[in-house]
Amino acid sequence: MDPRFVSFSLLVVASFCFLSVMIWSRERRREREAYYRHETLRKISDSQGTSSGVLLEILREEERIAGRQRRESQKISGLVTIAAGVGLAVFLGIVDRSDRDPAYLVGVIPMLVGAAFLFYAYVLAPGE
Repeated sequence: MDPRFVSFSLLVVASFCFLSVMIWSRERRREREAYYRHETLRKISDSQGTSSGVLLEILREEERIAGRQRRESQKISGLVTIAAGVGLAVFLGIVDRSDRDPAYLVGVIPMLVGAAFLFYAYVLAPGE
């Protein structure tokens, strides 16, 4: 058997093992977080007094934080996509100097996608 095939096979098996353990641990962490969140909210709702107001305030705050994180991730993805478009345009402009057709204009596509992400994050996304 070819040693390169054995090496490649071991690499593939090790990669899938790593991915499966990584996904399992991430899902286990999410499950634990959901359990602790549920228990905390249950204890707050079981307590006497103004628990419903506190409970609603906690839920609103979590929703506000999640919305802010979504908008921030859209901003970051827009900037990264624009940077990838600029990099692609520069790379194609340098590599393809001899051709009459401007191949570097392909880099405009990811730039426009990034601009759409940023436009949505700053203009169209629901506010706080």
